[in-house]
Amino acid sequence: MEAEIISTKPVDKAERIASVDVIRGVAILGILLMNITGFSGEFAMLYEAFTSPKNSADYLTLVTIFSFFEGTMRGLFSMLFGAGMLLFILNKKDKPTGATVTEYYFRRLAWLVVFGLLHAYVFQWTGEILFFYGLMGMILFPFRNLSAKWLWGLGLLCIALNFYKVQNGNDEQRMLRVNYTAALAAQQEKKELTEEQQGALEGWPEMEKNFKVDSVQLQENVAKMRGSYGEVFEMLYPRSAGGEVNYTYHGLFDILCMMFIGMAMFKMGFLSNRSSSNTYWLMLLLGYGVGIPLGYIYFHGFESLLLSPGRFFDRYTVAPNQLYDIRRVLLCLGHISLLMLIYRSGWLNWLMRALGSVGQMAFTNYFMQTVFCTFYFFGYGLGNYQKLSFHQIYYVVAAIWLFQLIISPIWLKYFRFGPFEWLWRSLTYWKKQPMKL
Repeated sequence: MEAEIISTKPVDKAERIASVDVIRGVAILGILLMNITGFSGEFAMLYEAFTSPKNSADYLTLVTIFSFFEGTMRGLFSMLFGAGMLLFILNKKDKPTGATVTEYYFRRLAWLVVFGLLHAYVFQWTGEILFFYGLMGMILFPFRNLSAKWLWGLGLLCIALNFYKVQNGNDEQRMLRVNYTAALAAQQEKKELTEEQQGALEGWPEMEKNFKVDSVQLQENVAKMRGSYGEVFEMLYPRSAGGEVNYTYHGLFDILCMMFIGMAMFKMGFLSNRSSSNTYWLMLLLGYGVGIPLGYIYFHGFESLLLSPGRFFDRYTVAPNQLYDIRRVLLCLGHISLLMLIYRSGWLNWLMRALGSVGQMAFTNYFMQTVFCTFYFFGYGLGNYQKLSFHQIYYVVAAIWLFQLIISPIWLKYFRFGPFEWLWRSLTYWKKQPMKL
């Protein structure tokens, strides 16, 4: 088979799909809604929000974020990553000399893995995703020529496999609870306990500790996070290393399902504003009409698990967290449809342009969010770690959003790319790219 030869020239503005940039802009801003909790404090802050009065600002903010946004912004970003893989290939022109599509594609992803490692260990963000996207993106390449229906099928298969894995994990935890209650009943009846029953009496309480706040450990962690760069690194390094190993295995289907679906929707024209308005209205009603109630059920299931894990596993054989992928896909369809309807209506043109600019600079804006948040919250910056209540951290989100919505369009008036986009392209093609317009 003859090798495909591609150009190393940057993508011209006319070749960009503006609607994709708008969706990407929303995704990169929306990711901060979830990431901010990791930057700003320990698990205790989230726990306090769950246990706060139902009419409090903290609890109402928590309900909104979990029901409507949790998982969906990362889902949108994963979809766009799958679409971006196709765009990367489609935007290249044949040349008589040069590297092949495959070489450039895998070089691009290899650098993304490197950026992910720098993001985790130098910029010190434990929720970093570029490392995983680089690895998972390599899996996508062989599927680039499949039709939309086959890509949808692969996405749904990944959801089914993820359901199976999550259910296995739930079953293991539920059996700890079942064995514990049986051993406890035997103990109360003054029966002689077997070795397995003795182990069961210890196993469940040990697991249940994961759902409670250890005040001593909390104070130690907060002191480290308000310390020097070295102290913060010592604190976060095990989390980043463990997270990369754990999520590469457990998050495989979580990422791939949305990437495959994103590839399918791009081929169908859904992401590029080529579907009919009736289609977008239908997906808006379906996505939000079903997705929001499922998100509310998912939230209360998570709340039940966190506050009373014993009753949770006594009650559920199939846990509400199994709704995660279904609600995520539905809400993503709703988000995209709403954006496309606003975009093609001509409403809020200024906002759509600003979001498109944020999307064009998604890589830079993602790193910028980390720089701002680590400076504001960590000890080697302003040291506000664990000092704000749950709803207050979203004032920080709003400030960062405002800055990025203003600065991104201004930057792109003078430059072709954001700084990190330029660096990534230059390293991919191993050639300095033109920066100024």
